[in-house]
Amino acid sequence: MKSSMNMKANQKGFTLIELVVVIVILGILAVTAAPRFIDVQDDARTATLNAVKASMETASTLVYSKSLIAGNETLAASTVQVNGVDVLIQFGYPVDAGAAGEANWRDDLLDLDPNEFTVDLQNGGIIIRPTDNTAALAGAWPADIRNPAADERNCFVQYRESDVVGNRPFILEVSPCI
Repeated sequence: MKSSMNMKANQKGFTLIELVVVIVILGILAVTAAPRFIDVQDDARTATLNAVKASMETASTLVYSKSLIAGNETLAASTVQVNGVDVLIQFGYPVDAGAAGEANWRDDLLDLDPNEFTVDLQNGGIIIRPTDNTAALAGAWPADIRNPAADERNCFVQYRESDVVGNRPFILEVSPCI
């Protein structure tokens, strides 16, 4: 009889209160952490556009370097060869105007997949945005592209060519995709 009582005394387990406390703690962790991991598409779009922005900066610097070598960095209209393709430039940097500017960025400088990115001409510049974000961007584009209001900046990158000798092109900061 004594040995069966010793066995019961040696058996340990969780009480109902301990189990409830653990479940409550797990619930609190799930409620605070889950939203960060559930909708990561917007974060992925933002990160992708930041990569596109960095690629635009690199490409414009490369084109400017080639125009310095060619000696045409002070011309208002010229071309340089990048990977065997003539890229139209203004003051040494790629242009953003018309179909030529659009083709420069989409096909020649960045080689963007049209299924993933849309390249548009807007407000005197090139706009690159995720293709699946078309509906969210159907509204008005920023009136002042160099200083857009927070509600006007949604998931795109814009490039504006250099307008004066010695000025770098303007590439708008990417705002978080929402």
